[in-house]
Amino acid sequence: MKLTHTAFGLWNGGRYMHYGEALSDERFIQLIRSSYERGVRTFVTADVYGNGAADTVLGEALKGVPRDDYSLVGIIGHDFYQGQRDGAKGFPRFTHPDLRGPQDYKSYLRMAAEKSLERCGTDRFDALLLHNPDRTGYTSDAVWNGMDALREAGLTRQLGVAPGPANGFSLDLILNFERFGALMDWAMIILNPFEPWPGEFVLGAAEKHGIDIMARVVDFGGIFHDDVKPGHEFAKWDHRSYRAAGWVESSMAKVEQLRPIAEKHGLTLLQLACAWTLGQKAVKCVVPTLTQEIAAGARSVEDKLADLAAVAPGCVLSADELAFMRQIGENRGCMKLKGAHPAHAGPDLPDNWSLDGDTLGVAARWGVDPSRDLVYTH
Repeated sequence: MKLTHTAFGLWNGGRYMHYGEALSDERFIQLIRSSYERGVRTFVTADVYGNGAADTVLGEALKGVPRDDYSLVGIIGHDFYQGQRDGAKGFPRFTHPDLRGPQDYKSYLRMAAEKSLERCGTDRFDALLLHNPDRTGYTSDAVWNGMDALREAGLTRQLGVAPGPANGFSLDLILNFERFGALMDWAMIILNPFEPWPGEFVLGAAEKHGIDIMARVVDFGGIFHDDVKPGHEFAKWDHRSYRAAGWVESSMAKVEQLRPIAEKHGLTLLQLACAWTLGQKAVKCVVPTLTQEIAAGARSVEDKLADLAAVAPGCVLSADELAFMRQIGENRGCMKLKGAHPAHAGPDLPDNWSLDGDTLGVAARWGVDPSRDLVYTH
């Protein structure tokens, strides 16, 4: 089965990524089953979520469902088997030199893929993505030969990359496409009407290399679910509390400029955000976060799933509407980006490194001025 235009991420429900209220086992399993029943039949899991727990829950929820009736996207790359968690920074990438050298990348990837599949209760992924690579992960032949071996072994039908969780990595992704695009089918990036930058930089390269884009955070931290309002209090463990002060208030002012477009087309705000995102070149799948907010009057996560299930494939918006929404959502320079960056000095970090000849070459080929286009200015 091909990946569908909407997908359900196992980060939903606050169990593994700490957004809003953490759903109970029973409610979360029922939410996954409802996703399948409503037609959102692509499921995205990462082996590091709950140290394998997300895989296991997904396998339990889909037990008895014919394997050809849903698409399974796996994500591997953080070594929670041998690596030690570094607080909020999480587990190290499997490419960390303290864990192994290039000669062992292939065996690690095989082990991680097989264990994830076993927990999911199946024998194959429809797509398998490399999770949050460091510089080595984007550029190493040994890494991508190892990924390709998984496809050759029948453990996955397609391959791809999933940067994050922070935003950025634009030059690194394009370089990754240029070097290994022949092996790749998918890339997951952050993209939505209020965060067109910097994800839009990679869309042309993805299209050129035949790589489909899966967009996450389409809901923009819950704003497009229309129940995160000015004065909303986020729990101290909620990742959204790290956004800039006042982001909810400024976002809601923008929402009111877009609401007439949603009403014209008979769309909810989430459906409008999905339509805009699916209207961008190369985007073939949207995966918004479904959060049960901790607030009086919050919508149920089940209601948000119903919104997602009603998203039409493709884009119902005109070119003028797409352009207007892009103008309203302008966010260039609003945050510090990750990956290759002009402000980084010193040794490589797991998610930040300096520009080099390869990434500067990418910038020149794709008309990106790092000192203008990749810097924090607000």
